[in-house]
Amino acid sequence: MASSQAKLIRSNPSDGPSVRARLQAMTTEIVVETTSGRIRGTSDRGVEIFKGIPYAEPPLGDLRFRPPRKPTAWAGVRDAFEYGNMAVQSQNVFALPDDLLRLFTLAGKQRLDEDCLYLNVWTSGREGSERPVLFWCHGGAFITGSGSSPWSDGANLCRLDDVVVVSFNHRLGALGYLHLEDMAGGFENAGLAGMLDIVAALEWVRDNIAQFGGDPNNVTIFGESGGGAKVSVLMAMPPARGLFHKAIIQSGPAVQMANREDGTKTARQMLEHLGVDATDAGKLRELPAAKLLEAQVKVLAGVSRAAFADRRRLGFNPVIDGTLFPGGPFAPEAPLPSINVPLMIGSNKDEMTLFLGHMPWVADATFESLPEALTPYLGDRAAEVVAAYRKAQPALRPDEIAIAIVSDLGVRAPSLVIAERKLAQEAAPVFVYLFAWETPVLGGRLRSCHTLEIPFVFSNLETAELTGDDPARLPLGETMSRAWIAFARNGNPSHSGLPVWPSYSARMRATMIFDTVCHLDIDPLGTERRVWETKQ
Repeated sequence: MASSQAKLIRSNPSDGPSVRARLQAMTTEIVVETTSGRIRGTSDRGVEIFKGIPYAEPPLGDLRFRPPRKPTAWAGVRDAFEYGNMAVQSQNVFALPDDLLRLFTLAGKQRLDEDCLYLNVWTSGREGSERPVLFWCHGGAFITGSGSSPWSDGANLCRLDDVVVVSFNHRLGALGYLHLEDMAGGFENAGLAGMLDIVAALEWVRDNIAQFGGDPNNVTIFGESGGGAKVSVLMAMPPARGLFHKAIIQSGPAVQMANREDGTKTARQMLEHLGVDATDAGKLRELPAAKLLEAQVKVLAGVSRAAFADRRRLGFNPVIDGTLFPGGPFAPEAPLPSINVPLMIGSNKDEMTLFLGHMPWVADATFESLPEALTPYLGDRAAEVVAAYRKAQPALRPDEIAIAIVSDLGVRAPSLVIAERKLAQEAAPVFVYLFAWETPVLGGRLRSCHTLEIPFVFSNLETAELTGDDPARLPLGETMSRAWIAFARNGNPSHSGLPVWPSYSARMRATMIFDTVCHLDIDPLGTERRVWETKQ
């Protein structure tokens, strides 16, 4: 997970007429009153769009590492034409090769800055206040990403149905998740600052979304990868209780998160790299953000495959503090602030082709080399697991076996653990899916890789080069979008374009397979699932 360089990305404005001038030319008087002041949006093919709305005060200076504060009110009308700043982050944190990086450069031209607490709203109309609200949590492992990716643009969801979509940015990495409070005074809740930003964004939705035609009593939080982990954490946070009513976790299960000891270890490493003593930690509020980012990269360089194997979220992640975040998401012994919230959860069939498919130990794998190569992930179970997968899927090549094992270990198996723990609460339904459509790009080597489902969920296939250009993919996009909207509307993803989709149960394990032809399967890959039952 180490980044190539700790470099802030900054972009120059495009040539020609300013974005502001062009948008003003296409804007009628679309003005909405919020709790902080009036904002002016734009309209595009039936969708009203408001970007870069401040939901909290910029976390600068003395506010660095502190919980977010309500934004300062403004006079007059504030233009909401452009995305706000992205959170401070480094480039290519997952060290993708150039051909992959080109496909996953999604952020556009937003400036990186600590002043990043902004959200965006798309709405199909402002009449009434009954539209379901879809609140998108972007991915990026708590260290990278943005709510302004073209893949997660909410306009097409609003055109497809009568909904409101919200995306946002929040503090990432050390600025959002540095657990200093057990080492230094004045840093209470610093290890949860980024999550508290998200709670503040949800509070803004509660207080303002009716003005955009949304129902504050029908909010669905959903996210992919790190965004799914954020959804998991929100479901375990008492401060978020009542701010959302349904949840969707896409390829981002958080069965465990960092404890106070883990968080303190990361903070100590950070201070060492910065040459700052814990007794003088206040200096951290004075250092340039780029300096903090350099130290963050050095810390992340030490996160190993063994940490992945233990599913310990070492590095910069929300810290279980016992109060704001009392226990691991869905842990049986933890408080259950979201016990009545319906859940949809799933994964992609070949998650890890994105991160591992190009690595020699995978690409050049033999059946003889696999046990040793997988030992950092599996320990002394490596040979046993390889044998089990070879028996269950005898047609797979060695590299495909490696991907299947690590994909299941890291994503699918813990997703099913969450489904079962949620089911055990006996308070709200659970729906499970598996995304199996394979992209043809790059010779098909990515198959059903991590993140691939996002443009399908948002019906943004035309702007996602990763999906290729075959028109046959478009119906699947609409089918999936309608399932997400149906779940947001009434807590059940079933609709006329899908086979009957019953809720998950320990007896039947009904799973919707999203592919060119969608179908329901009962306990798909059940043999492989059972391999991990003793590992959770």
